[in-house]
Amino acid sequence: MSSDVRIDRVLKATIDRVYAAWTQPTLLSRWYCPNPALDLEVEADVRVGGAYVVTMGPYVARGVYTEVEPPKLLEFTWQWDHEGGPTQVRVELSEVADGTRLLLSHTGFTDPQDAGGHLEGWELELDRLDALVTTA
Repeated sequence: MSSDVRIDRVLKATIDRVYAAWTQPTLLSRWYCPNPALDLEVEADVRVGGAYVVTMGPYVARGVYTEVEPPKLLEFTWQWDHEGGPTQVRVELSEVADGTRLLLSHTGFTDPQDAGGHLEGWELELDRLDALVTTA
């Protein structure tokens, strides 16, 4: 199993709507956790060097934005408070005939099982994102 996560999806929504869902805390707090049963709070200062904190029930992830190019690119570090070193997430958005293509890469894992767990988590989160942007 690869130690990198790569997801390619097309969302039936405009690029501006998808980008907003990735950058506005009020929208992030509606989808940015794989488990809808957990309380979710998101703080995000979306600019290069800006920090974010995602609280998913007892779990906290945090990081810093390293690239921000609205509405096409977000890159940020990802670190859980309860485990290992930081990893890197890159979200690329592009307009396609059916809506917006989302390419997500999450790299820097040292453990393939950890990468697999994050792949599963991202897939569940992106299902929630898809439901939000196509019905909101």
